[in-house]
Order: sequence, then C-alpha cells, then structure tokens
Amino acid sequence: MDVHVRGGPAEPFLGARDLFATEHDIERPVSIEVTDDPTERTRVQHGEEGHLLTISRAAATSAMARELALHEFAHMVRYEQSHPSHVQSTEEAIFLALAGKSVERRTVAHCYQIANHAKDIYADDVWVEVAPADKLVPFLESSLAVAVADRPADPAANPTAWRRLTAASDPEITAVNAAFALALVERHDLVDADHRLYDLAEVAAADAPRVDLASFTRRFRSLARDIDESEYRKALVELTRAYAEAAGTTHVKADGDAAAD
Repeated sequence: MDVHVRGGPAEPFLGARDLFATEHDIERPVSIEVTDDPTERTRVQHGEEGHLLTISRAAATSAMARELALHEFAHMVRYEQSHPSHVQSTEEAIFLALAGKSVERRTVAHCYQIANHAKDIYADDVWVEVAPADKLVPFLESSLAVAVADRPADPAANPTAWRRLTAASDPEITAVNAAFALALVERHDLVDADHRLYDLAEVAAADAPRVDLASFTRRFRSLARDIDESEYRKALVELTRAYAEAAGTTHVKADGDAAAD
C-alpha cells in the first residue's frame, strides 16, 4: 500500500496501513490531506489515479485516528472491488424509493445518511475482521449518548419539554442511527445483550415511536455479505422507503406551504 500523508501526523495512518496490509491491499496510491478546517468531515474521493482522504486535524490527532483510517481504507478496498455498495447509484435508489411521494428536504437528506450507513456496514465488514474494535464500541456509545442527552437546561421554565428524550430536531434519524450502531455490534458480536448501548437505543426509539428500532436494526444487520447489484439496490430502496414512511410523507400545497400527514 502506497500511503502519503500531508499536513499532519503520519503515525496513525501509517500504523493503520501496516495493520490493514496484513489482510488487504489497496492497489491505487492513497493521499491523506490533514486540514486545519474544524468543519471538515472525514471524506474520501476515488479516482483512476488514486484515493484522496481529507480529514480534519482534530480527527487526525484524536484517539480514534487509527480506526478512522482503517475505516476509510476499507471504503477504498470496496471501491476497487466494485462492490455493489460502492458502485450502486445512491441517487437512483432514493429516486426509486421516493417516487410518487413528496417529502421534506431533511427527510431526503436523512435517506442519503441511511445509504451511507449501508455503505459503512460493508466497509466495517472489511476492517473489523483485521483489527481490534475495542475503541469502536465506546465511540458508538458516546455518540449515541450525546444524541439522547439533548434536554432543556431549565425544566422549571418549560416542564413539558422534558418529554422529549432525544435531539429535538430529528428524533427519527437519531433512532435509525441507534439501529445502525446495534446492527454493527451485533453483526460482529462486539457486545453482550446487556450492554448500555441497548439502553441508549431504547431511549432514542422512545422519542421516535414511528421508527421501528428492531426492524431497522435487522435490516442493517442482515445485509447479505455476498450481494449483487440488483439485491443491493432492492435493499437500499426498502431501507430508504421505510424511513420516509416512518418520518411522514409531506404534501406540498399550491401556496408553497407544507402540511405533514
């Protein structure tokens, strides 16, 4: 594996390379750009000349830097394999799922997030098998705990506001994110049935009663490891359609206002 790091520490990425290369190889060169932009999210671009991983300095110097690198290397492998999860058009699947429906823009954005979760399942199948996942579970737990802890600071001022248990803006996608976390740890047998992650997921689900936590967990967990493009498209359509229906279809009226069912 040919890995070059610019703008930041090379150690976590080279360490990830050495570990990853014991089981897998990335044929095309890998360039890693560490940026000082705090808003930059970890992202990968693929091309015939190689792969480019852009990552913030905060992420590159975090305790999860090696695991983030392993995860992104796995995406590169899946791309080079032409795995259905990485070559299937997300736009096409979402168009098929939402055909004939009018939905809020945020719901469409969430459908893209769900499609990314499906991609992540297949990337994690690659790296979790070759590296210790001891940091992954606490990371998932911490991320979910932050989402479900978004409560009003002053309950005396608005006692009824305490009824909401998860992030007030998007409880439905928070519940789906919880389902993804459960699916990932169950797919790789990373936790016991009494792990705190299940309690957090139940809290997330309680705030989004239209989202079937168990169903979404099963859908993510049971994505076939050996899947063709047609099967993957069908699974992605079903996932995104199920979410759109749970989030609620929105009909846009002639005056431009939106009324939710």
